[in-house]
Amino acid sequence: MSTSDQDMIDQSLLFEVIENQLADGEPAAVKATLMRLCMTGHSREDAIELIALALAPEMVAVIEHEQKFNLVRYQQHLELLPQTPWLGEE
Repeated sequence: MSTSDQDMIDQSLLFEVIENQLADGEPAAVKATLMRLCMTGHSREDAIELIALALAPEMVAVIEHEQKFNLVRYQQHLELLPQTPWLGEE
């Protein structure tokens, strides 16, 4: 996903979706990822920002490309955090 795609999705929307996922407990991988990142030295704020990097490609797919939300890919990205190879920067 390019930086311009990420810019199309408002960061506050991503944070709101993540907070809702945490409150609902679905998908469970979001809470597990938050806990893992916090336990490895990331602040909650930094962890949420990292989770947003995993969520952003799915939001772009749904909003901009009218594709179905890919839960499997989202969970794969969560498992890779704090690494973000899908951004093409590593």
